[in-house]
Amino acid sequence: QVQPVESGGGSVQAGGSLKLSCVASGFIYSYCMGWFRQAPGKEREGVASIAGDGSTTYVESVKGRFTISKDKNTLYLQMSSLKPEDTAMYYCALDPPGGLPGNVCYKLSYLIEFGVWGQGTQVTVSS
Repeated sequence: QVQPVESGGGSVQAGGSLKLSCVASGFIYSYCMGWFRQAPGKEREGVASIAGDGSTTYVESVKGRFTISKDKNTLYLQMSSLKPEDTAMYYCALDPPGGLPGNVCYKLSYLIEFGVWGQGTQVTVSS
């Protein structure tokens, strides 16, 4: 019932910044939302999540560089100090109807497995 739409991807030089956005119908009804990414030939990797109480979780590799935030309409991922290893398709994910198992948001894998995804936005970081 909720279809996220991502935007903001692009090609940047290493060390640069990008800010991704995600909007969706019914966005305000989601408790947990976040971002994951997938590079060609690799497994999907949870990047960050934010819960309704504002608590956030990040995968270790992006801590200190990425910031997840939201307002009433939009989910964001501010990415700075980008590295070539960050190159991937980035997806927004919202918790499904009925919520995530245990209604937890800190387990990024839950959003990958159970969340409602968007079409993704490509992020390419060159050396």
